[in-house]
Amino acid sequence: QISWTPLLVLGYLFYLLLGAMVFQLLEKQAETHFRDQFQLEKLKFLQNYTCLDRQALEQFVQVLMEAWEKGVNPEGNSTNPSNWDFSNSFFFAGTVVTTIGYGNLSPSTVAGQIFCVFYALFGVPLNLAFLNQLGKGLNAHLITLERWVQKPGRAQVRLAIFLTTGTLLFLVFPPLVFSHVEGWSYGEGFYFTFITLSTIGFGDYVVGTNPNKHYIPVYRSLTAIWIVFGLAWLALVFNVGADLMEKFLQLKRHKPDLSLAEGASTKLEDEPEQPRIHIPS
Repeated sequence: QISWTPLLVLGYLFYLLLGAMVFQLLEKQAETHFRDQFQLEKLKFLQNYTCLDRQALEQFVQVLMEAWEKGVNPEGNSTNPSNWDFSNSFFFAGTVVTTIGYGNLSPSTVAGQIFCVFYALFGVPLNLAFLNQLGKGLNAHLITLERWVQKPGRAQVRLAIFLTTGTLLFLVFPPLVFSHVEGWSYGEGFYFTFITLSTIGFGDYVVGTNPNKHYIPVYRSLTAIWIVFGLAWLALVFNVGADLMEKFLQLKRHKPDLSLAEGASTKLEDEPEQPRIHIPS
C-alpha cells in the first residue's frame, strides 16, 4: 500500500506556502499604500499645527496605541460605555473559553491576568466537553460518514438538510443582523461570522465596539450564545470535511488484486514447501 503520510505532510506544507504567496500578493501592496498614506497624513498634521514637532506627534501616537491595546477606543469621549460591564465581561469570558481571543480586549491588572490563566485552564476543557455534548445532540439525527458513503440516497438528503439549515442559521442570516446593527457591509458581516465561529478571531471586526452606536445591554451576551451554538455546528462541518478527506485518501490507496492473491495462495498450497534461505545480517 502507498503511504499517504509523507504526501499529506507535503500537501499541508504546500497549502501553507500557497496561502502565504496569495496573501502576500493580495495584501502587501495595499499595506504599503496605507502606510504611505498614514505618513502623509502625519506630515500634513505637522504642517497645519506648527507648534508641534515630530517627536511630540509620535508620543501622542504612542499614547493612542497604548490606549487601544488596553481596550480603550480612542474615538469618542469618556462617556463611552465600559468594556467591563456585565454584558461585555460575559462576552469576553466566552471568547476566553472558546479560544477565539479577538485581541482587542484583555485584562490589564495582574490579578485579572492571573485569574484569566486559571479561568481558561479549567474553562477550555469545560467548553470542549460542553461542545462535545452539544455536537452529539446536533448529530443525533445525522448518520455517520461510513453509512453516508455506503447508502448515499437517504443520507445525502439528511446531510443536505443539516448543512443547509446550519448555513442559514449561522452563516447567512447573522451577517444581515450585524450589517444592520454595526453598519458593516454584508461581506464584512459574513467575514466576521466565519472568522469568529472558526475560532480564528483576528479581532479586526468585533461586535459592540463602535462608540458612536448605542447597543442594547444584552446584545453581546446574545452574540456569545449564538457563537457557542455556531461553534458546535461548524465543528461538525469541519469533522465531516476531515472525514471525507481521509476517506478520499483511503479510497485512493493502492490495493492488491484479490483474484491474483487468491490464485497465488492456491498455487502455494499445491506446491511443496520450499526450504527457506537464511541471509545473514
